[in-house]
Amino acid sequence: MSANKMPAVFIGHGSPMNAISDNQYTQAWAALGQSLPKPKAILMISAHWYTRGTAVTAMAQPRTIHDFGGFPEPLYQMQYPASGSPELAQQVADLLAPLPVYLDKSEWGLDHGAWETLVRMYPQADIPVVQLSIDGTKPAAWHLEVGRKLASLREQGVMIMASGNVVHNLREMNWQNANVEAYPWARSFEQFVIEHLTSKQLPHPLTAALIREDGRRSNPSPEHFLPLLYVIGSWDGKEVISTPTEGIVSGSLSMLSVQVGE
Repeated sequence: MSANKMPAVFIGHGSPMNAISDNQYTQAWAALGQSLPKPKAILMISAHWYTRGTAVTAMAQPRTIHDFGGFPEPLYQMQYPASGSPELAQQVADLLAPLPVYLDKSEWGLDHGAWETLVRMYPQADIPVVQLSIDGTKPAAWHLEVGRKLASLREQGVMIMASGNVVHNLREMNWQNANVEAYPWARSFEQFVIEHLTSKQLPHPLTAALIREDGRRSNPSPEHFLPLLYVIGSWDGKEVISTPTEGIVSGSLSMLSVQVGE
């Protein structure tokens, strides 16, 4: 293993308000940005770019996308002016060949799942960011395999970063009380994920996690869970895996973050 291998990180991102709120999670993200080696570039997988097929942002200057509604005006004024990297986008496409990868030069950008966490970890926006879409037509094991194919980027100083939530049930959230006790099914599913992060079973237990009863209830749709599989896929089987943040807010929203490597 290269001593200079860049860690891979999954961030449980929660509400868009975390971009401007000061709390234990945003403080932990800021500390993470300060403690990790500075990446040459970031490959971001966000729950909020959920597509048919695979695309990667390939523009020199991705726009900041405000893909949400009903939040305070300061959130809509937020900008994250990181540059893109057409070169990294092409490298991602080459690593995933023969999978067809659409090089998006004008349509997408950085959605709030991406910039909400980046603005806290790397507020200077001085690291190039490329975003990879999540193909919603593919099974969970496919996403893990994509992470394996992209793992070599970490040896080049590229951070593989994913943004989602391992428990994401907005229908059953307590919107009035973030500190309400977690639902038992949410807690049990989050614990199942934590216990299997370092599993070497084949197939990986997390690729079948959403088949579990607590997995289905924790994720009525899979897009917030799947980003974790890209990070776990990049694990070499020897590195330390840690959880920089844990906790469930509003009963059914996990803020678990996962770090692969040191």
